[in-house]
Amino acid sequence: MSTAAPRVDYQTHPSQYRHWKLRFEGPVATLAADFDENAGLRPGYKLKLNSYDLGVDIELNDAINRVRFEHPEVRTVVLTSAKEKVFCSGANIFMLGVSSHAWKVNFCKFTNETRNGFEDSSSHSGLKFLAAVNGACAGGGYELALACDEIILVDDRSSAVSLPEVPLLGVLPGTGGLTRVTDKRHVRHDLADIFCTTTEGVRGQKAKDWRLVDDIAKPAAFAAKVQERALQLAQKSDRPADGKGVELTPLQRTIEADALRYPNVTVEIDRAKRTATWTVKGPQGVQPTDVAGIEAAGSAWYPLQVARELEDAILSMRTNELDIGTWLIKTEGDAADVIAMDATLLANRAHWLVRETIGLLRRTFSRLDVSSRSLFALIEPGSCFAGSFLELALACDRSYHLALPDDEARAPKVTVGDANFGLYPMVTGQSRLGRRFYDEQPALDAVRAKAGQALDADAAFAVGLVTSNPDDIDWADETRIAIEERVAMSPDALTGMEANLRFNGPENMFTRVFGRLTAWQNWIFQRPNAVGDKGALKVYGKGEKAAFDWNRV
Repeated sequence: MSTAAPRVDYQTHPSQYRHWKLRFEGPVATLAADFDENAGLRPGYKLKLNSYDLGVDIELNDAINRVRFEHPEVRTVVLTSAKEKVFCSGANIFMLGVSSHAWKVNFCKFTNETRNGFEDSSSHSGLKFLAAVNGACAGGGYELALACDEIILVDDRSSAVSLPEVPLLGVLPGTGGLTRVTDKRHVRHDLADIFCTTTEGVRGQKAKDWRLVDDIAKPAAFAAKVQERALQLAQKSDRPADGKGVELTPLQRTIEADALRYPNVTVEIDRAKRTATWTVKGPQGVQPTDVAGIEAAGSAWYPLQVARELEDAILSMRTNELDIGTWLIKTEGDAADVIAMDATLLANRAHWLVRETIGLLRRTFSRLDVSSRSLFALIEPGSCFAGSFLELALACDRSYHLALPDDEARAPKVTVGDANFGLYPMVTGQSRLGRRFYDEQPALDAVRAKAGQALDADAAFAVGLVTSNPDDIDWADETRIAIEERVAMSPDALTGMEANLRFNGPENMFTRVFGRLTAWQNWIFQRPNAVGDKGALKVYGKGEKAAFDWNRV
């Protein structure tokens, strides 16, 4: 690891939860926040008033995945609180005050991805989310509610929703609060301005009138109203009432000093070069092609297993290996097997388990897109950058494809498949091919004309699928120089550059959420007005007044 802090593990199980209570009743799952204030992920703060840290969100991410895969009968998830008079007070302020800048930004990114995942599942998988706000709901707590399809607020004269970060802490709602207030809930600009600059929040009928919540209910009628609406939302879903869930068994994983090893994913770290080499192995052996076989395989079904392994590796490397700034992406296997896997996914995509697996792959590829690392694909003999696995190369900043003109049998190939034309849209809504070619039809038509063909380096280069096609004489030097040059550049400048270049397509709510996190919150979190000795985030709870530099920058 790159720091002395304990490694963060993103794998957990409901039996280990310290913060969430999950129960099931027919088509409705209820996820109740009951955060253990003494169970923070790091020492130095208490999770009072249902305030959360990364450990809380790791459990939340796990819980939602278990609803997705283990409980197909669930159509609506109700998020509420098990504590009196408090729904969630947001990210723990003292945690933010003692955390490094990198920790805060990575925490916000993972929290963003978890909340975006609610909306992703609502759009693609028919899983609906209802926030039953039964107490004070502030900051990140309201952002959690905002990620749901609908919000019902208890009208008890005290419970309110609020985004108090600007007046209270000198920072922004870091998990999309400002963006969702405007883009999703269409709160009028001037009302949003008042809402985001007051600490007491908005309650009752005014909250509904301002579109901050969808409905309100008196305490005596609140539970019935929530149940009624949860069942109404469930009627909009096509998740199967009689589906047989798939247990998400623990991942097989070995953590070494300089490597992560799973059955299908390996990450090997070269600390001297500050690089990590990722190898994703394609499917091996006979794979099920029908629903019965897929269900029988359960969590060992290859596409589901590789998606879970890849997701865990990405999250682990992002959090635990901050100094490893360049990831070299490789694949290993038979391209024909990957194309066959894709054919199974596409043929059975209407089945709930296949649909959820495609969803996990989609969200995992998106995690790669938004990782603040340089991504280079190395297409070498024995690789299988085909179909779904070609997405790994298309996600990269550059791709190097070895040309072996005198050895056709060993020459690595790439294969475009049906999966590359929209099965895994980015957060922009574009396919990665669409992003690559700016949705220009002649370029996409040229690529589509080659679909299903195994393209060597020269053929892939000719249609713009790879960055460079060096032959075996130049390969070692060209790739070495490119990697060494990249590693020597400023990580800050690269993070900004990569984010700008990777997301060149249409703007939407999700791209704005990530863009504002990267640019605005990243900057504000560094400023003395927030994190200086007298910054608002540092003096919070100490009875001192923040001392601001009044210069507008």
